[in-house]
Formats: sequence, structure tokens, C-alpha cells
Amino acid sequence: MTVKDFPVKQILVTELLGIQAEYYASITVERDSKEIVLIVSEAGGMDIEDIAEKMPQLIRTFTMYGAGGESSADELSKWLSSSFRDKIIRDQGPAIMWNMHKLFRDKDCSLVEINPLAVTADGLVAADAKIVFDDNGVPGHPELDRFQNPEEFTADELEARRAGLSFVSLTGEIGCMVNGAGLAMATMDCTKLQGGSPANFLDVGGSSNPDKVLNAMRILLKNEQLKAILINIFGGITRCDDVAEGIILAREKLDITLPIVIRLIGTNDRKGRKMLSDAGLTAVENMTDAISKAVNLATGGARR
Repeated sequence: MTVKDFPVKQILVTELLGIQAEYYASITVERDSKEIVLIVSEAGGMDIEDIAEKMPQLIRTFTMYGAGGESSADELSKWLSSSFRDKIIRDQGPAIMWNMHKLFRDKDCSLVEINPLAVTADGLVAADAKIVFDDNGVPGHPELDRFQNPEEFTADELEARRAGLSFVSLTGEIGCMVNGAGLAMATMDCTKLQGGSPANFLDVGGSSNPDKVLNAMRILLKNEQLKAILINIFGGITRCDDVAEGIILAREKLDITLPIVIRLIGTNDRKGRKMLSDAGLTAVENMTDAISKAVNLATGGARR
């Protein structure tokens, strides 16, 4: 069978467990205190959000790593012994939870969760578990590639990742190509403010490689809902003439029938705008003007 156009390639079969009790255990980042904390609760099998709302008295936390440094395995064991009456948690919990912490640190995780941590006749069992790897840490762990789930991403997002682009599909009609995540977010905000709807987040980064622009344009053009393409470049490390070369290259190699609005300013911007002008394309300097034009083109002038 297929699920969301992805063929089912494997089936996971799990053993039926004789569960006597359920605990919740996780290692995560406490942003307010800037600490790595262990969260343990006797209300396993539930979402931690539900526990916090309905039974906050059942949640206990222990700082694994904070301003004072890393807690020791012995400190963790003493905390569990003083916090829980269940002998199996006091006996087997320290080793399990210390290993959770080691996994969290070694693999740059943002969450390591066992729910439920089940009490069975044979001892504690991770009846279900979830691990979230920090996206910023994944490039340093090539061994994690085999755990990626392609069904979590669109085909365009997967292609963009292979091309070294940051891309997220949205539902609008204006294809956005921008350099820098902050500028990309600002571009989408301003597009919405002026009555348009962005079709994507696309950050080509600080590279001046024209092929990146070509690849970005190829990905954008796969979206049949697009009515206009907005290119917003503020050149710092990125050279505007290289971006212009990429735009011209894309127009030569791809069948582009959509209107393209270009804002180009920064390093070598005059050279870049002249290159575009010589190729019959127009680039403006003002971001608001460019976005306004793109919105008008996409909405037929019917701006809100």
C-alpha cells in the first residue's frame, strides 16, 4: 500500500506487554532556565502537556546540566530514591535515565522521551519512545541519515535539501526566493501585509553560486499554484551579479512563463541590475516596491 504517495517499505511489529504500571520519562531543554532537565512522572501513557494541566503534582524534574555543570549519575540515583516510592524505579531508573541523558548529549538531541516507561514482571521496559534530533546538530552526525523519514517532507523540500537550500512548502501563490532566513521571514510577512500569500519559504543562503539560483528556480516552478515569483536579494556575502547570472541562466534553461519580480541591492548590485537589464529583465532596489508589484501581479490588482 501507499501512504501519502509513499510506498510502505517496512512494518513494525511490537510485543504485547503485561504492563503493571506506567511512568513517563524525558530529557529535554528547559528554555527559561537554560538547563537540560529530566522530567519523570507516574502518569505514563499520557502527553506531558495533559499531565502538566491536569496533574501537575505528579511531575518531578531534575537538572541534568545547568549553570553549575553536569549532575552525576550518583546525584541522579539519590534524587530518584528520594522522589519515588516504587522500588523498581529506584533500582533500575538511574541507569536508564543516565543513558537517556548520554544519548541526548552525544547525538545533539532536543528531546529523548520514553512514554510509557512500563513496569512489567521482567522489570522496566521502554514500551514506546521518541527522539527528536536538533536540526542544527544533524550535519555532524551522518550516522543519523538512515533514521530520516522522507514522508515528513514534500518532494520539493527533499530536493531542496539535496541542493543545499532551506525550503518549506506553504499554500500561497507567490513563489519567494530570498537570501537569509531573517530576510525571508520579513519578505513573507510583508507579502501578507500587502494582501498576498507566499507559496513557500526559500533561503538560498550566502552562497554566490549561480547554480543555487537555478536549482531554487527549478523547485519553485514545480508548484502549479504559483502566479508570480518574487526574488529578494540583499547582497552581503552574496554577490548580486552572481545572483543575476543565476536568474539569467534559469530563464535560458527553464520554461518560465510566470512574471518575475526582482529586488537586488548590496554587493555588486549595479552590475547585477545592468546584467538583468541587458537580458530584458528589471530589478528594483526597494523591497516594498518589489513586494507590492508581485502581489499585484499575483492577485490581478485585487489587493486587500
